[in-house]
Amino acid sequence: MRFEGTKTYVATDDLKVAVNAAITLQRPLLIKGEPGTGKSVLAAEVARSLGVPLIEWHIKSTTKAQQGLYEYDAVSRLRDGQLGDARVKDIANYIKRGKLWDAFTRAERSVLLIDEIDKADIEFPNDLLQELDRMEFFVYETGETIKAKTRPIVMITSNNEKELPDAFLRRCFFHFIKFPDAETMRRIVEVHFPGLKSRLVNEALRVFYELRDVPGMKKKPSTSELLDWLKLLLNDDIDPATLRESDPRKLIPPLAGALIKNEQDAHLLERLAFMTRRRTE
Repeated sequence: MRFEGTKTYVATDDLKVAVNAAITLQRPLLIKGEPGTGKSVLAAEVARSLGVPLIEWHIKSTTKAQQGLYEYDAVSRLRDGQLGDARVKDIANYIKRGKLWDAFTRAERSVLLIDEIDKADIEFPNDLLQELDRMEFFVYETGETIKAKTRPIVMITSNNEKELPDAFLRRCFFHFIKFPDAETMRRIVEVHFPGLKSRLVNEALRVFYELRDVPGMKKKPSTSELLDWLKLLLNDDIDPATLRESDPRKLIPPLAGALIKNEQDAHLLERLAFMTRRRTE
């Protein structure tokens, strides 16, 4: 099994090497990078490329590691017992399987995405160390051991909101997705907007990278936001010449709300436009 990219996802050579190295080592692939660089989408594209199922576990601040294995609903069993329900005789009726259980019990290989692991409690990664390492876990309520029939390809994303424990990092193959350069970004745009006029692409990319280079930006626009902006430019039939506007009063690009996502950055651009206008008057 080798990942070579897909028609809908532009994977750089170093990213393909990282994915294939993790598959060869049979270790989780830990992916970091700026938001909007395609970390979560990568798992779906790997699954599509290899022709295997995708199992997604999206982590929240309240998610516990145990939920990825299974959950025992003791309250429902107690209630059913009080009502005389025959189901209470089999405790397995009250075991809810988690995403790891689903991945472990598949006969064929699958891709298991653990998305945004850094959102959870700091102990969350450590609580999954043995399960991800040994590919098995014990169900205390039923006395059975769930062991992976075929080891899944585990992909884990992180936005660096929290530091991950060293013991967890040692068990992963790590890759940081660099922000795409202009040429790679052109390829990404071509995938999403085939045949788009080069004049519009050139001007849009120039404005986009100039925004990212503005000193003091709290949130730099991402790849997904560039694609949203291009979609709006096409929908409103914006002339590429508009993006080349040199009038200091119009330095903020049209439909900038697709690129600028907080008032601090909006005010920063307004101040820069004001200062530029003052210098030219």
